[in-house]
Amino acid sequence: MCGQNNDIIRNGESTITTPYNKPRKKEISELQKKETQQLSSRRIGVKHLIGKVKIFRVASEKFRLARHKYSQVIMTVCGLVRLRLNCLLSLTINI
Repeated sequence: MCGQNNDIIRNGESTITTPYNKPRKKEISELQKKETQQLSSRRIGVKHLIGKVKIFRVASEKFRLARHKYSQVIMTVCGLVRLRLNCLLSLTINI
């Protein structure tokens, strides 16, 4: 796991991974740099997926249907995003 959980905000959840922070006037090791870069690339990928879900405006605006239908709608939107990603991946592999 990355990071030293020094920050009060980042403490509490064992499933949260945090990047390594560079100590003052010191350097972090190459392994720590690599882990931080991998974590950063995963975070960017997740942010891109969240942006794709927000294109459908279900997660970014007020939901105007009945509350009990929200989970069904959001799961459908996530399924559509996932289907689109799988189609794009299969196209790039076939080319």
